[in-house]
Amino acid sequence: MRSLRDAISANEGTGTALWHFNFSELAAVKAAARLVRESGRPIVLGVSEGEREYVGVRTAAALVAAYRKEGIPLYLNADHTKSFEKIREAVEAGFDAVIFDGSALPFEENIAETKRVVEYIRMADSRIVIEGEVGYIGVSSKILDAVPTGIEKTSVEQAVRFVRETGVDMFAPAVGNIHGMLKGGHEPELDIALIRKIKEALRQDRGGPVPLVLHGASGNTDDDLRAAVEAGISLIHVNTELRVAWRKALDAAFAAHPEETTPYKLLESAEDAVYAVMRAKASL
Repeated sequence: MRSLRDAISANEGTGTALWHFNFSELAAVKAAARLVRESGRPIVLGVSEGEREYVGVRTAAALVAAYRKEGIPLYLNADHTKSFEKIREAVEAGFDAVIFDGSALPFEENIAETKRVVEYIRMADSRIVIEGEVGYIGVSSKILDAVPTGIEKTSVEQAVRFVRETGVDMFAPAVGNIHGMLKGGHEPELDIALIRKIKEALRQDRGGPVPLVLHGASGNTDDDLRAAVEAGISLIHVNTELRVAWRKALDAAFAAHPEETTPYKLLESAEDAVYAVMRAKASL
């Protein structure tokens, strides 16, 4: 099976994006594997620091590896990793990708810490894809009352300097996206023009395409996401919508079967609900 690096490279220029779905239990993993079997397209599964704490770093890696042995192209990303120690854990566990999230740091410090991570991973395992992030989009994959305060977009100049000095493989800009979903809907519109400018500036500076990652895509309209892909987004992260679908399905299952005690019978509906969200996104 080809590496994640090769899968991302092969998808560049196709007019489509790869999808990244987070998990913290088996239903989401089973749903992703089901979608890959049907579509034949690879999926990246992500676990944040909190999700890794619950699932287990090596357990998550072993779970994805088990599906890969069946020929199912699932890949594993250490999502939003904020310390060198947690990066090391993911590398040693055999993750396919890591994102060092220094977006809350001052810009110069973000560059320095991300560069340190890149240098370490290049020596430890050059197959691992490394992502960096600039700009603040909030931190919580949950239902929000309002847009988080302090949201800050990435400038073209920041993007070029950051990628040039750190040497990351993928770059996550802040382009109007936010983590989580607003209660009343009406997610902020993505800045499509900014995505296009960053993509082109990075292409010119590096001499080739730099895959761009869109975090916090839960709640964005289909039209916005299609436009983002057309403008240059290569990988799209979805988490909150999966969590909401999972919770609603379980609530309904408990209400419909109040005497049921078999976990997998209750979780079947959660898997179906999560799969439906994944399938709808992947069809864009």
